[in-house]
Amino acid sequence: MKYLLTLLACLLLLSSCSKFLEEYSTDQKYLETTDDLNKVMIGEAFLNNVFSLSFTSNVATMGSITSDNDLSAPWLHVMDDDSEAFVLGATERDQSTPLYMLSGFHNWGQNPTVNILGFSWNDVMWKKVYKRIGAINALIYQGAQIADKNPGDVNLKHLRGEAYFLRAYYYFLLQNIYGSPYRKATASADEGVPLKISEKVEDIYFKRTNNETVYNQIVADLDQAADLLQGYNPATKIRVGIAAVKCLQSRVYLFTEQYDKVLQATTGYETMGYSLIDLKRYIANSNFTYRSSTETIFTMAPNAIVAVFPNDSLSAYSGNDRRASGFKAADNLMQNYSANDLRLNAFFMKSAKTKSWLPAKYRTWKTYNDPEQVSCLFSLRLSEMLLNRAEAQAMMGADGDAWSELQKLQAMRFNNNSGSAQPASNQALVEFIRNERRRELCFEGHRWFDLRRYAVNSKYPLGADFEIKHPTYNYDAQTNTYTRAGYYVLKSIAQDGASWQVPIPNYAIEFNRGSLTNPVRSVRNIQP
Repeated sequence: MKYLLTLLACLLLLSSCSKFLEEYSTDQKYLETTDDLNKVMIGEAFLNNVFSLSFTSNVATMGSITSDNDLSAPWLHVMDDDSEAFVLGATERDQSTPLYMLSGFHNWGQNPTVNILGFSWNDVMWKKVYKRIGAINALIYQGAQIADKNPGDVNLKHLRGEAYFLRAYYYFLLQNIYGSPYRKATASADEGVPLKISEKVEDIYFKRTNNETVYNQIVADLDQAADLLQGYNPATKIRVGIAAVKCLQSRVYLFTEQYDKVLQATTGYETMGYSLIDLKRYIANSNFTYRSSTETIFTMAPNAIVAVFPNDSLSAYSGNDRRASGFKAADNLMQNYSANDLRLNAFFMKSAKTKSWLPAKYRTWKTYNDPEQVSCLFSLRLSEMLLNRAEAQAMMGADGDAWSELQKLQAMRFNNNSGSAQPASNQALVEFIRNERRRELCFEGHRWFDLRRYAVNSKYPLGADFEIKHPTYNYDAQTNTYTRAGYYVLKSIAQDGASWQVPIPNYAIEFNRGSLTNPVRSVRNIQP
């Protein structure tokens, strides 16, 4: 059964699948019960939770980046302004270190999937997600057939709700990675990602669907999920309940500037059974975020932070001591925290040798297959719902309500509740909320997506002079030191829009014979 559904997604990838899929589409008798659906849901719809990068003693953490069972899109952490290069000592250039493998993404290269030696590697995120969407399409179709015969099956109802949620979540991720940002005025013309929601085999080549159509489908799927999961929250955080649906709904409505619907989705979020952690009680060197936390709503897939942001003293074994060839938290991010912000110690740690700041919301990565591990990209937390609501209120001009929401968060994040004073203007308040969102949700897969939507926001867009600067370095073998060579610079979406979306992989373009295209990314040179 696993083999059959795995092949369903190859419609987008391999032409040799067509005959098999034609047979599959007319014979799904093996999916006959709720238990059958649950097994397929676990095996084919969710991103892998089992794999754990549990202990790192070698700087070459990206050796299996092209594996379906490895880390998912670790490069999402290095494109925004929260990260910068972290170098110390010499590492062989043929090693799969984060810096050597991900520099193409970090520096917004024309072809980001090229390592430091100029060799290409495959971005499997596209294939990995569309594979799961293919399985979900079949699950949704077959689930409806089974529900017609068993309308009172509550477990089946929840499984169907999960399927709709996951399809919405996956398309939201694909859209914000490979598609253009959502602009209210031009969404019907702007190019998104290919949309396929039918379980049927279609003898066509796929092309980009417009943003409006993609987001309308995401909203429709979440509405279906909300109906099917109403009043339900699972016992485990790795399955989907109504709180996860509401959280994702509020995010999608925020991205599409439907602020009144953000408020609808988040109404009563405080009574959903979750609560904010008081960092005044935080225990040093423990996890801030973990699966059974009262803030965690949903999580799936591994945590890639330790692989992307390795320490500068991993182990003396194999000569890896006093070396770094990865990334660290950017100075620009760390300067956003005030001295009395307790998140400094809960969200970060200092590296062993250079005392550089490293992200560390999840710290027990040395524990093999830790059951408390959460994903660094595919997680939903209560504080996001609060921040989504506050931003929507501010955008609607309800400054007092927005500030009251923020005070709930600040009371749990500062000593003696000594956060900032309310900004004097509406625009200043929105800017404060954006910065607070950055401080709270850093290294959880939000910042790159948020910068894209801020850039095209219809009320308060980022300025035309907005840019991200990533420092780059030259290595001197004689002294075993690095010196600053300059910066790679990403200009605003208005000036360099193509570089604000990840190119669709070549294997998908080649199969679709030119019907899928990528905008041409700029050539980027080092700036002084």
